[in-house]
Amino acid sequence: MDTGEYTFDAIVIGSGISGGWAAKELCEKGLKTLVIERGRMVKHVKDYPTAMLDPWQFKHHNNKTRQMVEDNPIISKHYAFDESTEHFYIRDYLHPYIQEKPFDWIRGYQVGGKSLLWARQTQRWSDYEFEAPKRDGFATDWPIRYADLAPWYSYVEKFIGVSGNRDGLENLPDSEVLPPFEMNAVELHIKDKIKQEFPDRPVIIGRCAHITKPEDIHLRQGRATCMARSLCQRGCPFGAYFSSNASTLPWAEKTGNLTIQPNTVVHSIIYDEKLGRATGVRTVDTITKKETIYNAHIIFVNGSTLNSNLILLNSKSSKFPKGLGNLNSLMGRYIAFHNYRGRITATMEGFEDRYYYGRRPTQVFMPSFRNVYQQETDFLRGYMIAFNASRSSWNKSANGIGQHLKDSLTEAGQWTISMMMQGETVPIYDNHIRLSTTTKDQWGVPLLITSIDYTENDEKLMRDFLREGAAMLEKAGCKNIKTADQKEVGNRNPGLEVHEMGGVRMGSDPDTSLLNKWNQLHHCKNVFVTDGACMTSTGNQNPSLTYMALTARAANYAVEEWQKGNL
Repeated sequence: MDTGEYTFDAIVIGSGISGGWAAKELCEKGLKTLVIERGRMVKHVKDYPTAMLDPWQFKHHNNKTRQMVEDNPIISKHYAFDESTEHFYIRDYLHPYIQEKPFDWIRGYQVGGKSLLWARQTQRWSDYEFEAPKRDGFATDWPIRYADLAPWYSYVEKFIGVSGNRDGLENLPDSEVLPPFEMNAVELHIKDKIKQEFPDRPVIIGRCAHITKPEDIHLRQGRATCMARSLCQRGCPFGAYFSSNASTLPWAEKTGNLTIQPNTVVHSIIYDEKLGRATGVRTVDTITKKETIYNAHIIFVNGSTLNSNLILLNSKSSKFPKGLGNLNSLMGRYIAFHNYRGRITATMEGFEDRYYYGRRPTQVFMPSFRNVYQQETDFLRGYMIAFNASRSSWNKSANGIGQHLKDSLTEAGQWTISMMMQGETVPIYDNHIRLSTTTKDQWGVPLLITSIDYTENDEKLMRDFLREGAAMLEKAGCKNIKTADQKEVGNRNPGLEVHEMGGVRMGSDPDTSLLNKWNQLHHCKNVFVTDGACMTSTGNQNPSLTYMALTARAANYAVEEWQKGNL
């Protein structure tokens, strides 16, 4: 093992959305920071090989081939996986894990991680989410409230660029926004009808991490206006949507304090019992299998939820035989996710003379209206709704020859509506991950075992969405309304939404949580966890904005504590 002089002020494990933010904050504060990434290097623009290609320039016209699906039965289920993006995903067979219960673990191992692939929806939490576990009697109480995170939400939003409106909603606090994208004619019609029939269910345009009118801070990052191509998952050459590659990592690099070490798996974190803190990380080169130790005073764990749990569980010592900081044996427990099972489709008659421009990179949203102010249903918590109305730009069923065929082909198709749910799942003890005691991967790391499933609460919540969503579309004048449970019709397992959270949850009590209000391990103060693993509950909003705000807050606290000599 190489134990040479590899000492830094800080180490960040992972380069995705939260890891990039940790690197930016630490480097800006003057800390020599090492970012360790298990995947390959991806440079902004230079390493987006498909960003400007047209469909006919792909061998299979940008479709999934049978071979792609057979080789990658899990990854290929993800909505963004195709010929244009497959290089940003892992290969299933190279990164196995053990599914005790069906779980679709979606991973992208490269510098930037899944920040190259995320759906870019950015909503703040409110106190209705932070106070929910205590109010409704599940999980454990969050050690923070909205007021603790509000200034950090603003701080992050101004830097990443968020388009949307200031909607004045109590349970979906306003963000710092750039000009919004527009709803089309049918969406506006549905919004107006819902407002008439269901006045307590506001409909808003999605807030998304896309620059619609760049401000100085975005121009200084080298980022430009969104072109509404909706090819975002290929990597945006304009830097219009936020990613670590286009934003936080280059910003950190400009300080001269950043070192990125790609192709490096973190095996475990090293704990020194005499010092009472972590001293570094043990790594394995993914190509040569060479083992190396890197040392640092501060360690941020941002490997994505399940990998962060895996690393900490595998970081064993005499004091922590069950994983670093895991004295209460709760690490890896209370894994939760978002419930996407419900889907509704419909058609809308009329509006044949109306169309829209571009491919808008966001949907229309309805914040949760269930159990917000009090418990009022036979299930806990609620769900956010997203929908969009669209029409095909050409008539696939056109007949004839010559000019008649050409004219028929260019006729726009029927208006169709697609509606989905994003439901909060309640963390339970039985939904967990753990390490295999018998099988390791090619780098000597124990395989992860996933034991995560839907609950009866998830079923009830989904049925409520299907009923209420269909009722709203019917009141709006939609036709051919069809509801579906995607678990039954599409074998949708937990995990496919890529919103898994928990396992290293925050809390005030070390007996019932792993992290304090600053995202520090209760029992190892110089280790911070700020990705999805830290989440105590899931809310119903898209989670990435909260990860970023928590990370910025924790990183600034870590630097202050380090400068005081407390870490």
